Amino acid sequence: MTGRPTVVRRAPGKLYVAGEYAVVEPGNPAILIAVDRYVTVTVSDPGEPGVVLSSDLAARKAHCRWQDGRLGGSGPEDEQLLRESFAHVAAAVEIVGRLLAERDLPVPALDISVSSELHDNGTKFGFGSSGAVVVATVAAMAAHCGLDLTRDARYRLAMLATAGLEPKASGGDLAAGTWGGWITYRAPDRAAVLDLARRTGVEEALRVPWPGHEVRALPQPKGLSLEVGWTGTPASTSSLVSGLDRRTWRGSASHQRFVETSNDFVRASIDALEGGDREGLLRQIRRARQELARLDEEVGLGIFTQRLTALCEAAEAVGGAAKPSGAGGGDCGIALIDAEASLDIAHVRKRWTTAGVRPLPIRPAMEGNAE
Repeated sequence: MTGRPTVVRRAPGKLYVAGEYAVVEPGNPAILIAVDRYVTVTVSDPGEPGVVLSSDLAARKAHCRWQDGRLGGSGPEDEQLLRESFAHVAAAVEIVGRLLAERDLPVPALDISVSSELHDNGTKFGFGSSGAVVVATVAAMAAHCGLDLTRDARYRLAMLATAGLEPKASGGDLAAGTWGGWITYRAPDRAAVLDLARRTGVEEALRVPWPGHEVRALPQPKGLSLEVGWTGTPASTSSLVSGLDRRTWRGSASHQRFVETSNDFVRASIDALEGGDREGLLRQIRRARQELARLDEEVGLGIFTQRLTALCEAAEAVGGAAKPSGAGGGDCGIALIDAEASLDIAHVRKRWTTAGVRPLPIRPAMEGNAE
């Protein structure tokens, strides 16, 4: 089928404010921010059969064809490129393809092009680029194929696509990329929703409640400036999270304490945000840092690098609050500092730069995936 419109959709990256690690388990809350760096996906007719994938992060295009509802490379080189560079894009295409098939709609030939602001010369910042590309791909392909999907349906499709690749991924990046702004998020049971889609179909999985799952918008903090520092070193969230399993941490007394403490300071942070309690929020972010430090010391994951520690210390020295954002081990840290204390903010940025941390001009992205 030809003549379909070219569609462009983008999705913002994310930063964790509080609740990382605990949010991996269904029902535990976290707070995230969508940030104004984007992955953009363009979907158009390719002028040839199959699916053509390209990205500003890949050396060349991957030419693919459908094989029993899955995308496969047209040749060995395409297959390798598909799995190494386009796995998340392919998963998003496949889940939308399943929905089209359930609705007895054809899956058209597709040309899908990806561009990312979530990397620096190919190195990721830690803004959740894989999640953003799934969200943007789902939205762009759905619009190109004439599917009118709610925001919740787009998130659910993205979650199903991601869970099939990364069963431990919480999906917080998907929620931030879909809703935008400051949000509180609870992850569904990914194994359960994948099984639901397998047993009853994707359409039904979009319709029924997902136990434990929640996304809710939060107000921005009043009188506080969000400062973001990049360590220049990429970190693997999946490796760090899996490291806890290898250390038999899950199910231990330490694990239970960590989850209970995390849930407590996340709920208190939500109350502070909704109540406009600036000092209360700063106290809870400091608690979040302290609990991550306790976990790191006890389990030895390497959450706190030298640069992340320096980032936190510089912000707290001027009365702010700071912590690693996400799994740590590199990537970014965040700080909240009095918005009117311009000299303090300049001082923190200077100390960061001296410590090898690059201040990034990041602001919340108040809208989720959009044209």
